[in-house]
Amino acid sequence: MTPITEVEGRRIALSNLDKVLYPATGFTKGELLHYYATVAEALLAHLRDRPVSFLRYPDGPDGLRFFTKNVPPGTPAWVRTADAPRSATTVSRQVVVQDLPSLMWAANLVTEFHTHQWRADAPERADRLVLDLDPGPPADVVTCCAVALWLRERLAADGLHAYVKTSGSKGLHLLVPLEPTPSEQVSAYAKALAVEGEAAHPELVLHRMTRSLRPGKVFVDHSQNAAAKTTATPYTLRAQPEPTVSAPVTWEEVEACADARELTFLADDIAPRLERYGDLLGPLFDPGRAGRVP
Repeated sequence: MTPITEVEGRRIALSNLDKVLYPATGFTKGELLHYYATVAEALLAHLRDRPVSFLRYPDGPDGLRFFTKNVPPGTPAWVRTADAPRSATTVSRQVVVQDLPSLMWAANLVTEFHTHQWRADAPERADRLVLDLDPGPPADVVTCCAVALWLRERLAADGLHAYVKTSGSKGLHLLVPLEPTPSEQVSAYAKALAVEGEAAHPELVLHRMTRSLRPGKVFVDHSQNAAAKTTATPYTLRAQPEPTVSAPVTWEEVEACADARELTFLADDIAPRLERYGDLLGPLFDPGRAGRVP
């Protein structure tokens, strides 16, 4: 029988708790749910008020993986939903994970959490900019660190504050708090930064995804600033061979990184880091840190 758990007054069915999701480490679904409950305070701050896309992997990262943008069948009535533009003419209804019961219900689906750069009450007006640094082998996250440091200084020249997290896969994400700005304007600025980076460091940086150009360089993916796009939410687990996390890091860690393993964080690493640092991305919520796109 599927166990029923009560979370803050909501009854939630949690299934297959002993199921191994990550065979490389033996990490189970029960451990996945425990992880999300443990980091809920920090994670919910980044999920709250943002329509979410789910990348589901119910049989683990080696099984079927599929994106769910629309509200999944069977979603409880108490889970908040909101409209989200998918194109100039198409709007979808998506889940908004507002609280611990909603988080645990969604986590039971076995999912990565991906969120927009805007809030549900202001669609297509971004309050953050994202740059996804994606290395082409043999480049790795160490190469991404060099590009991230250049971008940090370039953003600072425009009066913008950059914060950084691992993607939980191969690269890094830079996040910049903004005064609410049309997504189209943010996208144009992000692309200009990527083009400028390639011009300044053609041996390191690409602004296009062209596969033939990728080896040994870092693709600065600016496209995720488009209103319809989403990016892996801070603290989400990823569908990788091990239970890696998209984890906030310090700029000192970026500067010192000499081996990709130094910026690889698993589920068990995150609670100690939160205890030590708090939420390193907390400044994203500080209106005093929000900048204007030139």
